[in-house]
Amino acid sequence: MLPERAGGTGRLSGWSADDHAAAYAVWRLTDNVSAACDDPRSFFESRFVVSSQPCHFTGYYEPELEGRRAGDARFCHPLHAAPAGLGEGQVWHSRREIMAGGLLDGLELVWLDSAIEAFLAQVQGSVRVRLEDGSTLRLGYAGKNGHEYRSIGQELIRRGAIAAEAISAEAIRDWCAANPGEVARLLAHNPSYVFFRAINLAPDLGPIGSSGVPLTAMRSLAADPAHVPPGSPVWVECGSIRALFVAQDTGSAIRGADRADLFCGSGAEAGCIASGLNAQGTMHVFRPRDAVPA
Repeated sequence: MLPERAGGTGRLSGWSADDHAAAYAVWRLTDNVSAACDDPRSFFESRFVVSSQPCHFTGYYEPELEGRRAGDARFCHPLHAAPAGLGEGQVWHSRREIMAGGLLDGLELVWLDSAIEAFLAQVQGSVRVRLEDGSTLRLGYAGKNGHEYRSIGQELIRRGAIAAEAISAEAIRDWCAANPGEVARLLAHNPSYVFFRAINLAPDLGPIGSSGVPLTAMRSLAADPAHVPPGSPVWVECGSIRALFVAQDTGSAIRGADRADLFCGSGAEAGCIASGLNAQGTMHVFRPRDAVPA
């Protein structure tokens, strides 16, 4: 539970200006609500109480990359399906051991032309891959090797390679381009390894979150389910963002009551938005009124 509680939405900056119908449409997907709502704003105001917490917000997205079904000299960085028999939470080989070769032979789903982009696709947990025949392969999260996530951005800061205030996905890409011989060692710093599965989704739908429904740009967020119940509406105040999101996803790096990751959409433009999102704000979690003691 979040430590502070206030009654309602009157104190939420920008609340009256939000598109409550759009937020309700996203919320009803997670909560399996079939009925439409004539007055979504009143629905949220009457059915929930609001708990508030300072929060560090970041962003994530679904990359769109070029790839090949078969590897070659250029496309030599695979994304893998999960090995047979690997259970949820089971600790398997580390990234370093996997990168040493052979452990996932035959489980390659697609091949990319960049080691750092393959790594970042794992961090994002989903990817759209444009194939040579013009089709698009969509891959979604299918598990991981059970090791804790360690940030390569924080490692570059620790080394003094990038200043803390300058760290971003673009800064990491630039460092990798300038230090190609050091990329493998940097990536091995993170022992966690994510596996994928092919998913069949309409092009206009976002990737599938941990709640089992497609994510919606700037309406879905990832949070720690130990602190933010999945499906909860969450009012976000971060910089210029004032909007009602829904907790529809989780993430290895999103732990604690003071962390949330905003889903920014698919493609390069969404990637730029996500890369620039790294700020303190306030997270207001909506909890069902009948579940909160008077």
